Amino acid sequence: MKHTILWLSWAYCATMTAQNMSDSTDMFYRHLELNEVVVSGMTGETKLKNASAPITLVTRQMLHQRAASNLIDAITLQPGVSQITTGGAISKPVIRGLGYNRLLVVNNGVRQEGQQWGDEHGIEVDPNAVGSVEILKGPASLMYGSDALAGVLLLRPENVLPQGKKRVSAATEYQTNNGLFGYSLNFAGHEGDFVWNARWSQKLAHAYKNKYDGYVPGSQFHEHSGTLMLGLHKRWGYSHLTLSHYQLTPGIVEGERDATTGELLHDGDLKTYGRTLPYQRVAHTKAVIENRIYVGEGTLQATLGYQQNRRKEFEEAMDEAGLHFLLHTMTYDVRYTSGDLTGWKLTGGVGGMWQRSLNRGDEFLIPAYRLFDTGLFGMAQKEVGRWSLSGGLRFDHRSLHSEGLVDDGDVRFTDFSRHFSALSGSVGAVWHINNNMNVRANLAHGFRAPNLSELGSNGEHEGTIRYEVGNSALKAEHSWQADLGMDLSSRYVSATVALFANRISNFIFAHRTSEVFEPGLLTYRYTQGDAQLLGFEASVDVHPIHSLHWENTFSLVDARQLHQDPDTRYLPLTPPARWTSDVKVELTHHARTLNNAYVAAGLECNLRQSHCYRADGTETPTPSYTLVNLSAGTDILLGGRKLCEVSLTVLCEVSLTVSNLFDRAYQSHLSRLKYADVNAATGRTGVFNMGRNVVVKLLLPVEF
Repeated sequence: MKHTILWLSWAYCATMTAQNMSDSTDMFYRHLELNEVVVSGMTGETKLKNASAPITLVTRQMLHQRAASNLIDAITLQPGVSQITTGGAISKPVIRGLGYNRLLVVNNGVRQEGQQWGDEHGIEVDPNAVGSVEILKGPASLMYGSDALAGVLLLRPENVLPQGKKRVSAATEYQTNNGLFGYSLNFAGHEGDFVWNARWSQKLAHAYKNKYDGYVPGSQFHEHSGTLMLGLHKRWGYSHLTLSHYQLTPGIVEGERDATTGELLHDGDLKTYGRTLPYQRVAHTKAVIENRIYVGEGTLQATLGYQQNRRKEFEEAMDEAGLHFLLHTMTYDVRYTSGDLTGWKLTGGVGGMWQRSLNRGDEFLIPAYRLFDTGLFGMAQKEVGRWSLSGGLRFDHRSLHSEGLVDDGDVRFTDFSRHFSALSGSVGAVWHINNNMNVRANLAHGFRAPNLSELGSNGEHEGTIRYEVGNSALKAEHSWQADLGMDLSSRYVSATVALFANRISNFIFAHRTSEVFEPGLLTYRYTQGDAQLLGFEASVDVHPIHSLHWENTFSLVDARQLHQDPDTRYLPLTPPARWTSDVKVELTHHARTLNNAYVAAGLECNLRQSHCYRADGTETPTPSYTLVNLSAGTDILLGGRKLCEVSLTVLCEVSLTVSNLFDRAYQSHLSRLKYADVNAATGRTGVFNMGRNVVVKLLLPVEF
């Protein structure tokens, strides 16, 4: 199966150099270090070179150098990854054409549960607290149970500092298009057996603009978050307690226009950083305790988590919420991984989740519910000559109970219970042809139980400008996916190529109907059918000299509903084919002051998407567009200085990025704002994406 990260090797090397400026190893050989990187695939922790499932690694350095307004925006140029967007604040990840509850986000060791069924729900995570991102593509139910049908975004925390080290850091950024200003303060250390990491971040932005719409009312947002990790490291293992709170207050873009001029309607200052109606307020609080204990030659790991997600929508009054969802989630995962048993590495355990969702507002969209998950799993890995073999099985059971509701004498929700059980698994192999070439293959079966929005929704979804109706008879989705890939690394070229085929039975989606439940609102109903997704991904990094890199990636997915008419043949929200090309020149290495300086230019070309679900106007084709981006950056190093008998290392990272250099007006096929009102003056439908944006970032870590 595909090893997608070799083309990232030089960015990884730059990160390693920044962490250890005294290392004089030739930069060419640093990409080989990736073979020793440990990642979490479908069979647990493994060396990247032995992973049969497709895994992409995005380093902290890469996240820092990307112009983005949120975490998902920062990783979407990776092959096979895209996003469903609502303005600048809300981005939902999509892997190989699948998103929503088919994709899991794992943060601090537990699955992130924040009502991800909704179009206008983002990922409630502070990007500054993320050390790296592992992107696992394909069914990952073996590790995580239901809802990992498309894959997993594994958000790794920042590394624990070496013993005796302390670090104080400050980061800030400014974006010209929407006036975004953000900062993050961090204090971390490792003293004796005690480790800690404390962080506070804040970000605020006014409305973004483009050359067709001007400033877009309702696209402003305010975000703040705090994280505290306390840990104990002993010879027997370690224990970490992580507490975090994240709050996002985004406006809601309605896209309503003046019937004569076509201008977007607004009330007040378009460049305000404050709240304007309508808007949301999302608060996510989480506590996680992660324990790892060495038992003989093996390791016992136990992770427990509690999350509370509170989401409010304010439509009529600034301080009186209409929709108000309160979600409590507890997760557990206990597993044992053996040492080497005559070449075998075995892992077994149990994991699951309990949820309680409540409606606290005076408007309703989905019923209150209770959910209980449990799963048993076992996995095995073995090295045989030039082969790395892996596989495993998992059994899951989910119980779901929806509570009935009578609203003003009308039955809004009915009381019902559903139970889902499934056996999932995977088997894979890596053939190490030689030190520079690998062939990977993987076959995985996964499942996803329908969520409460799909089963029981009945109400106005204010953020999506539509009325949604669920279907309590929906069946669970089942997926069979096959992956085949090859990767090559040499002195001058690193390349990967991958093919995948995914067959999903009982695929669930929402489609538009001609029914009218509320005047002025479109009606969408949930239905299901059998689907097939076929795709191709490739990447090539050409580096004729170690300071010059030309990186290219290509992604394509064809997502169809089987045995359907042309208007209903293609699945909704399928990303278009995409080609990216970046040229990067590294100007300095091992310099005393300005180190790792670089300049880069890139193209992002999204091809026309005409494969869309056209029935009842659910979707429309999207024209192609190409964006041009520029970037530059450097590290400013002041090392080995002594102040008051304390050795200080100061590394200041500075970067400048210009995205959409030529201010191209475009609409992403996965932008929800594409279907807002028609501009009567121009005939254009919907709201366009962000125009030219200049981003300046500064990171100042001080180690002592």
